[in-house]
Amino acid sequence: MRPMLRRANGAASSTHQKLTQDVATCRTLKGEQMIDQRSCFTSLFSMALSLRFVSMVRSLLLPLFALAFAQGGYWSALAADDFSLEQKRPSIKADRSQEDWSLLADPKLRNEPLDSLKYIPLFPSNPDSYISLGLNLREIFEVSDAPAFGTVPSNPTDSYWLQRAQFQIDVHLAENWQLFTQFEDVRAFDKTTVSPNDANRFDLRLAFIGYTQETDLGTFRARVGRQDFAFDLERFVSVRDGPNVRQAFDAVWAGWETEAWRFYGLVSQPVHYRDDNPFDDRSSGDALFSGVRVERQLSPTIEASAYYALYQRKDATFLTASGEEDRHVLDIRSAGKYAGFDWDAEAMGQVGRVGSADILAWAVGARTGYTFEDVPWSPRIGLQFDVASGDRDAGDGTLGTFNPLFPNGFYFSLGGHTGYANLIHLKPSITVQPTEDLTLMAGAGLLWRQTTQDAVYTLPSVPVAGTAGNGPAWTGAYAQVKADYRFNPNLTGSLEAVHYQVGSALEAVGGRDSNYLRAELKLAW
Repeated sequence: MRPMLRRANGAASSTHQKLTQDVATCRTLKGEQMIDQRSCFTSLFSMALSLRFVSMVRSLLLPLFALAFAQGGYWSALAADDFSLEQKRPSIKADRSQEDWSLLADPKLRNEPLDSLKYIPLFPSNPDSYISLGLNLREIFEVSDAPAFGTVPSNPTDSYWLQRAQFQIDVHLAENWQLFTQFEDVRAFDKTTVSPNDANRFDLRLAFIGYTQETDLGTFRARVGRQDFAFDLERFVSVRDGPNVRQAFDAVWAGWETEAWRFYGLVSQPVHYRDDNPFDDRSSGDALFSGVRVERQLSPTIEASAYYALYQRKDATFLTASGEEDRHVLDIRSAGKYAGFDWDAEAMGQVGRVGSADILAWAVGARTGYTFEDVPWSPRIGLQFDVASGDRDAGDGTLGTFNPLFPNGFYFSLGGHTGYANLIHLKPSITVQPTEDLTLMAGAGLLWRQTTQDAVYTLPSVPVAGTAGNGPAWTGAYAQVKADYRFNPNLTGSLEAVHYQVGSALEAVGGRDSNYLRAELKLAW
């Protein structure tokens, strides 16, 4: 390990000397050499990034890898019969509250470090009564040279570090009751503009009571308290995992499940995040989200769903309407896989009122693809298509701008360039899997406005000033590459780069091309 660190330090020193020399060279370019000057500084952007990245990643990787490989290193040491037992171990899930560690009541399965904390029995006579502890740690380094296409002076070129640490206590009482609590500390380092999505120090993230009752006819489930819920691909209702601070809801949720059907309803208030004091996050009646949903498993690989929801918000503001928002939502979706093909298609309609204006908005999104399963690396050719309505006439008393509710940025890319409103989006892509643990994806997105009378929107639904009613429909294009790697069951990493080339509608209001880079390590225990 030490020779590797010495090589990293030497590389960083060499890069710094070359960077200093090249900056001086770039600054001497004048006059007709301005194009060369721009190209020169563009190349230096990546060099500066690598210099800073080497230093920051070196300080991060040592503790992360030490903890992660302490968990994963036992795999190679297991004997053949112990390995078969390992296969029965519970797996870590994206929704940590859905994990069931009761299998560790069998001492033969407690063969990893700290297993005594993953299963703490409460009553020796009842293995379903136990406490399980858990930890999430996510480290992100981001660089964006033109947030919001450079149109917001207070949000300049930036490079920064994001950290999310979460600790959970999961209490199970017999087979029916669950008390789940998760605390978090979320921080942003060296970020020029820190929003509520970036930092949330020392706060309560989740705390709910859950009840489950299985019968011969089906299963009843209910939750009361602060909790997560996400619908489908998280186009419109998500846990918002892309940004540093996830979205939770103070909610009452109940549902009935059978082998083929699932029905449930919820009433919720989205949590409003503040970073002034510890434990200061609150929800209020200023925003309400409630609804009912039905899901149908049509076959082992094909499903369909639909839901009705009511989204209410006080003091809502759009470009052509403001006031109290009452938005009725109807959504239908189909997803599945068949003979190498896969698809996920969703349509949403919205009606209601914002202030004195009526609402009539809609959106359609689809992801389709075909995987060559018998070809090395299992290449998948994909196509994504999205359309969301905009407001065609500011004076007709009807608001046509689609509200994406609770979107997650990773649906497009993590650069935050694209909001799901007044949008036409077409994105071909190719995904390959060179190894079981490595996935590579490359795509190119093309973007237009659904109507030029409405604005260009960035994530989550922020209009770019001066674009409404001006310029052509063409918004721009972006290239995206992403790599995901699983080091072991506890540690994963990803790297994503996006280059966005703006169209004339954005250039007219001062917008410029944007480069975005994100490196992420995620540890779960």
